[in-house]
Amino acid sequence: MSKRFAFVMWVVWSGLSFAFADTIQLKDKAAITGRILARKHDQVFVDVGYTVLVVPRNQIEKITESDSSGHIDKRTPTAAATNQSAINGLFQSAAVALPERSVRELVGQLGAAVVQVRTPSGLGSGFIINEEGYLITNFHVIENETQISVEVYHQKSGQLERKSYKHVKIIAINKFSDLALLKIEDQDAPSFAKVLLGDSDALSVGERVFAIGSPMGLERTVTEGIVSTKTRPMQGELYLQTTAQINPGNSGGPLFDLRGEVVGVTNMKITFGEGLGFAIPAEAVKYFLQHRDAYAYDNDNPSNPYRYLEPPSRAQKRTEAR
Repeated sequence: MSKRFAFVMWVVWSGLSFAFADTIQLKDKAAITGRILARKHDQVFVDVGYTVLVVPRNQIEKITESDSSGHIDKRTPTAAATNQSAINGLFQSAAVALPERSVRELVGQLGAAVVQVRTPSGLGSGFIINEEGYLITNFHVIENETQISVEVYHQKSGQLERKSYKHVKIIAINKFSDLALLKIEDQDAPSFAKVLLGDSDALSVGERVFAIGSPMGLERTVTEGIVSTKTRPMQGELYLQTTAQINPGNSGGPLFDLRGEVVGVTNMKITFGEGLGFAIPAEAVKYFLQHRDAYAYDNDNPSNPYRYLEPPSRAQKRTEAR
């Protein structure tokens, strides 16, 4: 057991209490009581009165929050996320826990919100999170590209009608999390069908999930599988691992649970194996969207928000020393 977590356990057993406290239930049945100061996709910061604890997300089973009146919020984590999305105004989560349905039912409902993202160098997938045409895809799908088009399937009279949109703006990018936020800005664009962002922390290993995307350019392909693990470390980040088949062209597409909520963004697979696909957790997507101003893309400065400075050379140091 790490020193950090040993300290966390000591706080739990010491029986601290707060007038208006949030409670973090840990996976080993212990709990932490305090005030949540901040949430990141991999950590939660909790004020326990005399210090601030950093709790890893992969150790958290459930979070129960209280409001300023002392009322304990016993809603599901998905419902709690709805309040955050209402403030954010860009994405939505379910206000109550949704019932599970069959993949067949969900595909018919969600298909119109899953899109194909095209650039001169290739194609990928994406999904719309807002009626105004905001959508999520992978950074590597649009990397080094500004000429982007999006293929959308609109529901009309019970049929899907394909339409291509050419005026697509890059709103924000995060190379290191492999996420990009785009917006369709065609003048004749209608109100778009959207998806809800779910709670990847609430997933269970073995839970059924399915992906919709355009593997090898075959749009609207559905693959089904289970969650193999929720915290697979890859390239310094934690990913959902799934047996749902992921292939080139799936990148940027949604991974859904059986409630029809997006729990991940598919972005890679192990090429020499089968059933070894990976997705960026929905919590990382929410963090990216909530802090999108920090990742804002500027056409006049494509490197924004990353600024790389040349390190001083040894020759310069010697000159300065003289």
